[in-house]
Amino acid sequence: MTERCGWAGPEQIYIDYHDTEWGVPEYDSRALWEKLILDGFQAGLSWITILKKRDNFRAAFANFDPNTIANWDQDDVARLLANPGIIRHRGKIEATISNARAWQNIEADQRFDRFLWRYVDGTPLQTRLADRTEMPTQSPLSAQISKDLKQAGFKFCGPTIVYAFMEATGLINNHLTTCPRHAPCAALARSPAV
Repeated sequence: MTERCGWAGPEQIYIDYHDTEWGVPEYDSRALWEKLILDGFQAGLSWITILKKRDNFRAAFANFDPNTIANWDQDDVARLLANPGIIRHRGKIEATISNARAWQNIEADQRFDRFLWRYVDGTPLQTRLADRTEMPTQSPLSAQISKDLKQAGFKFCGPTIVYAFMEATGLINNHLTTCPRHAPCAALARSPAV
């Protein structure tokens, strides 16, 4: 008998996210950046809180266009701090602006998607775990990516945040083997040019 990963439920928004997004390999630079930023906002909160506010975040943050956000200043920080539809955390908001600039620097050199996917040689890592209690919250690889992101100027991207990001964006397929999404996500793995 198969069942969804235990964290996915019971709310429909969580189930939909699990069934359609989590673990699906993402190769778009902007979408990867958005997810990393949202994972940073999640720090200290539950993911469902972010999911419920994701549309508000997209509206408040110019649909997560890093080229737009990189030009923002303290007036924009103040505007966002007054927005009750998002997580109003000054450090995370300011980090989003500086992370947009860091994204631009990486994009100018090699593209953000290539920067990230090179860590797995362009092909999602596959796990074969049947029990969520076996799942780590970070790994040596997430620690290395976190270190490299910080060196590139990113903030709110520690090893645990990066590990959750890797799971969400399909850099690693961490659907349990008992989950009906494990095999379909594994089948989506491809090796883009890295």
